[in-house]
Amino acid sequence: MTYTQLAVLGVVVAAVLDLAVFRTRLLRRRAFWTAYAIVVFFQLLTNGWLTGRHIVTYNPDTTLTDGDAVLLGDWRILYAPVEDLLFGFAMVLLSLDLWVVWGRRGVGREPSADGPWVRRRDAQQAADAASAQNPRRARNARP
Repeated sequence: MTYTQLAVLGVVVAAVLDLAVFRTRLLRRRAFWTAYAIVVFFQLLTNGWLTGRHIVTYNPDTTLTDGDAVLLGDWRILYAPVEDLLFGFAMVLLSLDLWVVWGRRGVGREPSADGPWVRRRDAQQAADAASAQNPRRARNARP
């Protein structure tokens, strides 16, 4: 498969996962598109700098470009091939989808290091210990 085919496939898979599988429907939210506009701005700066200086090059047989890194045109935007934008879009969408899905399932809510969560955890443990000693009082104290 070419890079172009893989990039298009990535966008399709990410969109199907967003809309049909995970049902997060980020693609329908204004907040997603606002955040993505910020991401794509910095993606274009980074990709443009890397490809414009020939630090990263692309095989013209696998992309829509003819191989010359031009600022605009020849299926490039700020030196970066459009396939990078497609691939980056799929990567950002899938990352945010997984973040939402895992957040709904409670993944990562328990901290692994000391921080403000420790106080909350310690307070919860103290409340649990108090409820074990006096269940009636603890039951009335909790919402």
